[in-house]
This record gives sequence, structure tokens and C-alpha cells, in this order.
Amino acid sequence: MPKLTKALPKYRRHASGQAVVTIGGRDIYLGKHGTQASKQKYSRILAEWLASDRPTTATTASDITVTEACAAFLRHAQKHYVKRGEVTSEVAGYKVLVRQLKELYGNTKAAEFGPKQMKAIRAKMVDADNSRPYINKQMVRLRHLIKWAAAEELIPVEVYHRLSVVPGLRKGKGDAREVPPVTPVDDTVVDATLPHLRPVVTAMVQFERLTGARPDEVCRMRPRDIDRSGEIWRYVPESHKTEHHGRDRIVFIGPRAQEILRPYLFGDDLPCFRSPRSPSGFNTRSYRDRIHAAVRRANANRSPAEQVPMWSPNQLRHSAATEIRARFGLEAAQVGLGHSRADVTQVYAERDQRLAIEVARQVG
Repeated sequence: MPKLTKALPKYRRHASGQAVVTIGGRDIYLGKHGTQASKQKYSRILAEWLASDRPTTATTASDITVTEACAAFLRHAQKHYVKRGEVTSEVAGYKVLVRQLKELYGNTKAAEFGPKQMKAIRAKMVDADNSRPYINKQMVRLRHLIKWAAAEELIPVEVYHRLSVVPGLRKGKGDAREVPPVTPVDDTVVDATLPHLRPVVTAMVQFERLTGARPDEVCRMRPRDIDRSGEIWRYVPESHKTEHHGRDRIVFIGPRAQEILRPYLFGDDLPCFRSPRSPSGFNTRSYRDRIHAAVRRANANRSPAEQVPMWSPNQLRHSAATEIRARFGLEAAQVGLGHSRADVTQVYAERDQRLAIEVARQVG
């Protein structure tokens, strides 16, 4: 693959007396050399080129290859998909997609990429036993990659329009593997696991079960993020899953959850839940791994009929949702757990908080 670099194209005089700049192998004439108008045009074109992340190896949008378009997008993704100063998992998802695109169509001109090629990539994912939801998500990423490249004028916009006619894989149709839905974990299963967890992880499990917080919210929670001025505490995550919808996320912490959390309210800027073995706190993977290890310990001396089912932290949130819905209704489950669909207008948002506070008072 050619190295994609950006040495600044120079403003220079053409034999005709005009100013000229060469970008991507193409001469762009700017007007009479030395004039203010030609220099302004040069500055504008250079700024657009620098902002575009476009590769320098192709002359026009019809010449760029799939590999070159992907390389330009990944450079963009490394800067765009960032939270709290760290690159998000979206970039990893795009890197997997790019490897598959390059393997089948790397040298193909991006302008020639269409529905047949998209379906071939999808079929390869099916053959690799990827799940249907995962494949559909990768196809969404593929369309977004192409849409971005079209917006940057790296490829013709018609390429994106052609891909938009390819529908996603439907449940029960085709050979793509289905995944079982995430189900609540029974409280008896959690209770059988807790004696085999360290106290800090036990507190994390109990806090998540009472509040319905997301596992990553439990892991990242800091004392500074918690407003403890009222009867019901309010935890406002620094960032959250639905922030791109413009919705604030508040985890309401009731009396029972407060008692669990209180011993861990030290180190204002550090995660609440940490231990000498995990001084920087936990991430969702290490949190899950500790639960899985505890389940294995719980089962070590049990008969096959008494085995504790394996479970994961995200099931605790579903357990909380099930209880809240049963006791307070669907709307309470939506607003208490921060589902964006419950947010309609500011009037509704104010009502949502009152309802969520009542849920926290009785459940959490």
C-alpha cells in the first residue's frame, strides 16, 4: 500500500503567467500569479485539502482504491471516535471491517464498489459464523465509511446511494447465526455467587442490581460525579451510551444503594470501586471476569444438578428493569434506566426525574 503523506502543495508560477497548485496529481489554476485573489484562492483550496484527509496517490475520485479510501477513513476515525481522551471501541470495529474489505477488494476502484461487493463481504461474515446483529452492525459501519468518503469527495456520492438499497439481514431469514437475548439473572443465582467475590466486587454487583446502572457506569463512577445533597443521590456519568442523542444521564441512588456505596466514597477523582489489586479500578471486562471466576468457584464442589448458571454484569441491569417494570410500569423502567425513548420534551424530562426519584426511593 502506498504511503499516504501530506507535503504541502506549493503556490507557484505557471509558464502561462497564472498561479497554479498541484493536488493529487492535478493542476489547479488560481488566476494571475502574485495577485491577492490568487493567493486567497490558494489558501482556501489548501485548507479544504488539509481538512479532507484525502490520499495523495489518486488523481480523481474515480481513481481512488478501496484500500486508499479505507486508510483515509481510519485516520479520520482515530481522531473522531474518542471519549475521555481515549479511542473508543468503534475504531476496533472499523479496523476489522477494513481488513475484510482490503482482503476481497483492496485494489478495486472505490467508484466500482456496489451492492454485489457489499453482499459478498456480508456472505463472508456469515461463513465465518458471525452473528446476525454483528453483521448488520458491520454493514452499517460500511455504509458510514462510504458516506464519509463521499462527503470528503474521495469517491462519487453515487457509491453511497447504491449501497443504501441493500437491506439488513432479517431475523429468521438466511443462514446468519442468531444470538440469545440478554435475560435477567435470578437473585438466587446472584446470592449464590456473592460469597465467592471480593468485597469490592460484591458491592459493585449489589449497587448495579439496585440502581440499574450500566456496568461501565459502575466501573467509572467517581465520588466527584455524585451529588449527595438530597435524600436521593444523583450520579451523573462523565460520558454515557446515549449522550449523542443529546440526553442527560442520571443514575438515581436510593437509601439501600447509598449504604453500599458509602464506604467507597474516597479519592474524589478516582473510581469508587477499586482495591489494592485493582488500584485504578475495573473495566467492564475485568468486572465480568471476576464474576465468571466466582461462579466457577461456587460450582467447584456442587453436583451437576446444583450448578450455578454462568452470568454477566449486564444481566443485573435487566433484572433491575424487570423489577421496576413489574412494580411501576414500562415508563418507569425506561426513565429509571436512562432509555432515550422516554425523553420526548423538556416537560416530559422533568416528569421523568420525579418518577425516577420515586423508583430509587423504593427500590434502590
